[in-house]
Amino acid sequence: MLLYLAEYLEKTYSVFNVFGYLTLRAVLAIITALLISFMIGPWMIRKLNYKQMGQPIRDDGPESHLKKMGTPTMGGALILVAITITTLLWGDLRNPYIWIVLLTTLGFGVVGWVDDYKKLVLQDPKGLAARYKYFWQSVIGLGVAILLYYMAQHSSAEAHRVLSALGSNLGENLLNNAKAVANVKALANVNPVETQLVIPFVASWQPQLGLLFIPLAYFVIVGTSNAVNMTDGLDGLAILPTVLVGGALGVFAYLSGHAEFSQYLKIPSIEGVGEVVIFCGAIVGAGLGFLWFNTYPATVFMGDVGALALGAALGIVAVVVRQELVLFIMGGIFVIETVSVILQVASFKLTGKRIFRMAPLHHHYELKGWAEPKVIVRFWIITVILVLIGLATLKLR
Repeated sequence: MLLYLAEYLEKTYSVFNVFGYLTLRAVLAIITALLISFMIGPWMIRKLNYKQMGQPIRDDGPESHLKKMGTPTMGGALILVAITITTLLWGDLRNPYIWIVLLTTLGFGVVGWVDDYKKLVLQDPKGLAARYKYFWQSVIGLGVAILLYYMAQHSSAEAHRVLSALGSNLGENLLNNAKAVANVKALANVNPVETQLVIPFVASWQPQLGLLFIPLAYFVIVGTSNAVNMTDGLDGLAILPTVLVGGALGVFAYLSGHAEFSQYLKIPSIEGVGEVVIFCGAIVGAGLGFLWFNTYPATVFMGDVGALALGAALGIVAVVVRQELVLFIMGGIFVIETVSVILQVASFKLTGKRIFRMAPLHHHYELKGWAEPKVIVRFWIITVILVLIGLATLKLR
């Protein structure tokens, strides 16, 4: 919305053209989301306390967690409010990618909110039944995957049409126009880059997925959503890795949306996807603002409303910028936590024995005697290293 205002004022005051720069608006998005979190965070925590929306604690978990009983949860709503307001303020609302990433995030947030509401308000310990939760996650994830595939095919068909029109009308003046020639060359590759698989550290081979794009996108979005939810078990454990990975994906979004940078780095050049950096900036700002209240000892937990939404946000951004495999690297903590649960369940069902003292993995280390802050900070450090490796794939190809 503010971008529209800046474009209007630019006609009279040229200084307002600076708001057309993505980098400036991304920084402003971080600051805005951070300030919104700081402003409404204390009020929201008081409301959650008043409504007695306290976190139930597993009695089979580490004893140190028992003192957390009653800590207000559903604080993820604070993150979603900050992300939504910031994205609407600083994003270009004419860009379809902005709406896709935002609405996907909010959709998963609604699923998480229903689960939290049933647990905390209706006092149903099971919350939203797993099959219903997975059903609605699947509906949203599959719907978004199909939409993105349709958009990719539509852009490819449009490229064919434009290329044919240009080919039949190329004259001497057009051939002398370097920019037009460059556009024709770009249109010559009409296979949609939006459905290519980008393999880290490999520049020469980016296979076209075709219809396989749909199940890949679906599993990335739904899988990341649940992976972040499993990781959200200690104070601040999930939110800072989310901030780090979200910020790194913002870098990929900016570079993919820039024709020259994407060509130089040999990553897919996707028109309009650079605007997603505003959304990623909102994730960074809102996440840091939430961490202010969620850091050990936490005064609020994000709950499923935050964890499912943020995981889906990372997944959908990775899909639109074509960096699903890089997300797998940078979000290694989320992957390890999920795998630990899968291995624990499989081992117990098959052999009757547990691999870990408790799953997800962070509880295993707690039961081994690690203090909670030690587990959290070490997982953060690992994430920093993995994010740097992910960013290194931009150049090491």
